[in-house]
Amino acid sequence: MNAMRNLVAACLAFSALSAIPGQAQEAQPRPLNVPRPPTMRAADPAEAPDAAKPAATAENTGDASSAPAADEPVVAVKPCEQGLPTLRTPLAFKPGELLEFDMDAMGAKAGRLTMRVQRPANGSLPVVVEAQTNTLFSKVRRVRGSATSYLHPKTLRPSRYTEEAVENEQRRKVNVDFGAQDKSVKVDYQIGDRPKGHFDYAYDKDGLDVAGAIYLIRQLPMKKDLPVCFDVYGIRRMWRMTATVVEREHVSLPLGEFDAWHVAGTATRLDRPSQTRDVHVWITDDERRLPLAAVGAIDLGAVRLTLSGVKRPGEKPMEAQGKEDLKW
Repeated sequence: MNAMRNLVAACLAFSALSAIPGQAQEAQPRPLNVPRPPTMRAADPAEAPDAAKPAATAENTGDASSAPAADEPVVAVKPCEQGLPTLRTPLAFKPGELLEFDMDAMGAKAGRLTMRVQRPANGSLPVVVEAQTNTLFSKVRRVRGSATSYLHPKTLRPSRYTEEAVENEQRRKVNVDFGAQDKSVKVDYQIGDRPKGHFDYAYDKDGLDVAGAIYLIRQLPMKKDLPVCFDVYGIRRMWRMTATVVEREHVSLPLGEFDAWHVAGTATRLDRPSQTRDVHVWITDDERRLPLAAVGAIDLGAVRLTLSGVKRPGEKPMEAQGKEDLKW
């Protein structure tokens, strides 16, 4: 499991679910046994996959970095109807902010993930994401890695994205350059001692990366039924994210009590539309716009990120209080 694969699975909340009336409200992060809010109608439990097993649809949950089969039909992904809305100002975050997350996969704690905003440098606002599996999950996959997104300090669009990870002692490196003028995405990568590889992509209206996308999401003008669509780079591929802001909900975490916006959606792989990732994300409805939790799927099954610590310049640090049950 590439260390950033969890970001594609669990930190991106945008989906074609919004294209089907009513389905976004019914979409359930039930694979992780997270109870739904009492105001939301529960889905039939028989429809929810087992969190401890990979999903049955192989083309949707298989290796997201694999190439399409030679005989696989080419199907165009519906373009975004409109670009991203104007972002809120001022920014909800600033250099020095550190977010800490617990990662759960296959129904068990899998490791930790952190997101840190760096000081501006060379005209960019760098955001660093680091992930590492714990001792238990390392028996399945042993991963440690980091990614850096170099964002424009006002538009939050990336100019460059880098990724370096070690999975079961095999090193992976990626460098991605975004061309704002021609909407190009140039990917250079290397896995272990294999020859270096390269991909050339293009994006439609907006092009982001998996790390920086979370920070842009925090600046969206949240309101019920807000549609959002953009293209995003992740796992050496480009994906189209379309989503809807489903509802404003009360969320109880070990970290505290929050009112939050629930965003539901799916990432559709542009060169292989049969491969999708359904995702749910909760963003606090306050000036901090904290990403509280994300639920999605990887090739092994369900995965969840839950905010467990917050450190922001000039504010008292927040840490999880050790509650065992999450209430939604």
